[in-house]
Order: sequence, then structure tokens, then C-alpha cells
Amino acid sequence: MKAVVVYESLWGNTAAIARAVAEGLGDDARALHTDEATADALAGIELIVAGAPLLGFSLPTEQMLAAQGDAMPAPPKPADISHPSMRSWLAALPAGKGRSAAFETRIWWSPGSAAKTILTGLEAAGYAAIERERFMVTGRYGPLKDGEIERARAWGAKLASAR
Repeated sequence: MKAVVVYESLWGNTAAIARAVAEGLGDDARALHTDEATADALAGIELIVAGAPLLGFSLPTEQMLAAQGDAMPAPPKPADISHPSMRSWLAALPAGKGRSAAFETRIWWSPGSAAKTILTGLEAAGYAAIERERFMVTGRYGPLKDGEIERARAWGAKLASAR
């Protein structure tokens, strides 16, 4: 199965989960930041797994990211906004066929869902949704909760076995 994991990561947590999911999917799967997930990179893909952090109860917007410098408590380092957002990547995603899954990184008690918004965008582009997952961080900016990397790898293996 030809699969790719596309992600937006602000403080590194989502990137770590994306890499673990790709490992679980198998040797041919790759984790790509949104700017790497071009139409050429997606050609022939059977499964797109996409993920982003949950911020402000949803998928981050450019306005939310611009305001992060005013957040209390302040982030330990500035958010990495050097890549296109997941929202803009989904808006430009060419029509395709295949399946999709989505994940988010989040604190345990936060309402809302970035993964649900991601799946809606993937379905609009023609990728049938099969599953979504949540991976927990211990604080607003991380780090990941113990065991989440292993759980992400196992989730990737589960997705790979679902036909």
C-alpha cells in the first residue's frame, strides 16, 4: 500500500507522531510536512494520513498562530510557522482517490477536534475517511505524554492492515 503522512507541527509534537505513524505504516510510507506533500508526492497514494495540533478547539488558523506571542503562558519557543498550514494545504489538495485517516495532538481535556476538520477536507478531495485518533501532550505546548510515540506506531500498523 502506498501511504503518506502529512502534518503541520508547531512545537515538534505532531511531527514526532507523524514520523511514528509512518514507521507503523511500513517501509514505503513517508512523513511529509505540508510543503513537501505536493501533487507529485501524492501521485498514486492509496492512503493519506494527516495530522495537526488542536489549537483554540480546532485546526489552527493563521490568525491564531500570529497571536501565539501574546499567549499566556508564553510558548517555550516560537511556533514553527515556516510551512503552509494544514488548512491551506487541504484547501489546495487536488482531487484524488483512496482512503484517509487523521490525527491531532492535544491536551486531554480540550473540546473540539482538528482531526475532524482534517477528515472533512480529505473527504471533500475524494479520500474516504476511515479513522481518526488523538495523541496527548502533557501541557499546552508539549511534550508528548509517555507512550504516545509507541501508540502512534501501533496505530500506523493498524491502518496499514485495514483494507
